[in-house]
Amino acid sequence: MKLPVLKSASLISAILLTTTACAQPSATDAIKKNTSQAPQTAQAAGSITKSVDSQLRQLLTKAGIKTQINSIVVSKLPNMYQVNLAGQPPLHITEDGKYVIQGELQKNPSKRVVTKTPTRSSSAQVGKPVSASVKSAILANMDALKNMSAKTPFFYTAVPGVIWGATLEGVPFLLSDDAQYITDGEISVIENGQFIGLDQEFEKRKNQSVFATLDGSQLINYPATGPEKAVIYVANDVNCPYCRRLHQQLPMLNAKGVTVKTIGYPIYEQSPKQMRAIWCQSNEDSRRSAFDKAMLKGEMTPAPASCNVDYVTPNREKAAGLAVMATPAIYREDGVLYQASFESPEFLEFLGVE
Repeated sequence: MKLPVLKSASLISAILLTTTACAQPSATDAIKKNTSQAPQTAQAAGSITKSVDSQLRQLLTKAGIKTQINSIVVSKLPNMYQVNLAGQPPLHITEDGKYVIQGELQKNPSKRVVTKTPTRSSSAQVGKPVSASVKSAILANMDALKNMSAKTPFFYTAVPGVIWGATLEGVPFLLSDDAQYITDGEISVIENGQFIGLDQEFEKRKNQSVFATLDGSQLINYPATGPEKAVIYVANDVNCPYCRRLHQQLPMLNAKGVTVKTIGYPIYEQSPKQMRAIWCQSNEDSRRSAFDKAMLKGEMTPAPASCNVDYVTPNREKAAGLAVMATPAIYREDGVLYQASFESPEFLEFLGVE
């Protein structure tokens, strides 16, 4: 059994959801369905020098791209070139050949309100939320997209001018910082001439940024019962059977020095109301007790009559930046997502405990 592999080292592999996780009910292309114009063609982009063309062709061939390269032109994504492949979606690649995205670009149908190019990010900003001014400009230029709002998370990537975002359902996408072009691709890395998968350094920094925004008082915590050796964050749903199986292991994990911080992340239709009731209990101990009953016995604790506050949704919305595709989603404190079975010996190795 394996948890979802979000992207493999091959850029053209699809998202795989396997049977050790509870998948999001609608993890579809939420961006494409809101865009109506055709993808950009090679003719719409600019030309490049012969030396850059030759350099990129050699690099991609060495990295294992066997598909015929029809042309290489300037991409509509800032600081990238578009590699048009025969019979496949194009690649977008930085001139140094380190960062690669595969995907068709969709033209944003919204009216461009802010025309000034924002200040591009520095290496120190990679994985950090975009500034308030950049976010405001992006949203102003995405008015026609119904699933964009002030709560939509946006982060700087390692490619200046390319922004990572996610819908509140956790579906990731990339866009130019002027919000004119969008793709459902993600940034992968070529290192030592080989594709090595997603940009893990960005993923780590982004996830750490998300953890920093969470309201710690609204996490249900299970502290290590001995010297603390590891901390994990778990996006959980009370109706997810695999979340319940993981919950059964918490005493063992706590005894081994692992502190578990639970993010309420409802994905089942009945879960939001049930989880709000649990989070509405009067104190941390009663909330943890109610959560234990739900996870271990399937018993849902009703909300107190006086409860009229939703304590789950604020953290759930902030956690959209994690781009959770299925629960339980398990992250180390350093932002690394665990992508194998939590019932295998690899899990304890991942946590650095025995």
